[in-house]
Amino acid sequence: MEHPKTAFITGASSGIGASFARKLAEKGYDLALTARRHDKLESLAKTIKEKHNVKIELIKADLSLADDVERLSKYIKERADISFLVNNAGFGTAGFFNTVDIGKSLSMINVHAYAATALTHAALGNMIKNNSGAIINVSSMAGFIISPGSSVYHATKSYLNVFSACLAGEMQKIGADIKIQALCPGMTETEFFDTDEYRNKFDRTKVPRLMWMTADEVVGISLKALESGKGCRDTGHREQNIPRRNK
Repeated sequence: MEHPKTAFITGASSGIGASFARKLAEKGYDLALTARRHDKLESLAKTIKEKHNVKIELIKADLSLADDVERLSKYIKERADISFLVNNAGFGTAGFFNTVDIGKSLSMINVHAYAATALTHAALGNMIKNNSGAIINVSSMAGFIISPGSSVYHATKSYLNVFSACLAGEMQKIGADIKIQALCPGMTETEFFDTDEYRNKFDRTKVPRLMWMTADEVVGISLKALESGKGCRDTGHREQNIPRRNK
């Protein structure tokens, strides 16, 4: 008997998270969407419901706060129908580590590493019991790069890459049919660089157009790779899913 399908997506109010919501609704998944900006979630949900007959639940939460992560973890554990988890929430900071407010750096660790780890653990229980599921940790090409500036961003994305690869190996060891993917896009056309943090420190025009991808392109590549079995689930530590624009 086929289990009910619900996708839980963090950072779903815009960009890659919103694209995942639209694409998975198109595939027939009900949605549980969380972000800090509830008004954006409501607008997204309205648009999706106009096109697809799916159930959508909206949860306002800030993943930098331990209480909110605990609340979401409890919610996921109680939902046996959640068979798809997308840990997408994230943000960046500009500048050398010593010049960035330490509160922002610690919040980034909470959002990228602590929250993704906790929510993955919460989801795995029912996924393993049902022997079905998929988890996508939205990482970044930055996770493979050692470069001055944004050190905590690079470090937390590297964590997601290694965590995902190791977790994929564990699922193989126990024979669980659960797909694990570390999605590592490069420059993506989202609101990431539109924040106050980057507005006066980053010039989009200095990055060649060829290097940019849309959120829909990134998500399309991600889901195609997941369905074909490519990525860290089947290739252990050798491969991550890295969207690249064709020349």
